[in-house]
Amino acid sequence: MKKSIFTILTLLLTLGLIAQNSSESRKIVDKTYNDYISSDGIRISFVLTTLDSEGEEYDSQKGVASIKGNKFHLEMNEMDVWFDGKTQWVLMKSINEVNISNPSESELASISPLALLGIYKEGYLLKAPITKTVKNRNVHQIEMTPLDANKEFKAITIYIDKASERLTQAHFILKNNMQTKIDLTDYNDNYKYSDNEFVFDKSEYMDTEVIDLR
Repeated sequence: MKKSIFTILTLLLTLGLIAQNSSESRKIVDKTYNDYISSDGIRISFVLTTLDSEGEEYDSQKGVASIKGNKFHLEMNEMDVWFDGKTQWVLMKSINEVNISNPSESELASISPLALLGIYKEGYLLKAPITKTVKNRNVHQIEMTPLDANKEFKAITIYIDKASERLTQAHFILKNNMQTKIDLTDYNDNYKYSDNEFVFDKSEYMDTEVIDLR
């Protein structure tokens, strides 16, 4: 009985912390997310860095993301990714192969800035924002932790520029303590994309093997 009462009190305190700590952060992320989702087209340059469980960097790639709502086209040295809002095509250039899938929320969040920002809406505690300086910019640092310990991400920290209200960096820690960091190096929201730009066009890759994993 005492254990049950303690559990209930713990849950109530946790919910209280969510209400107190997340409101300011949620307001900041809501503004950034809504600006992304309402744009006709965004083009972002970025650097994706992989770190080991000790935080040591061991791989880094540059890339460009074209975004329209929840659709995106990702271009990197080793792969290209298209996502039309439901289906994802991943072109692995080294083996000339395309995998087709319907990705999960967490899979999308690791490569899509928009999906990353949207992940806070369900099942995550947003801690109160902390003011930091990142690459000579004043930013809001907002840490997200899952309420469900079985989530793929152990922790997510995002950095939003105070002046532009845009995402500048994101840092993920997976359950196995491996880490990924995304730095956004350029942002332009003056693009207008057709929906076809977010779908893999087989006619342009006639010699590419297509594997449907759906």
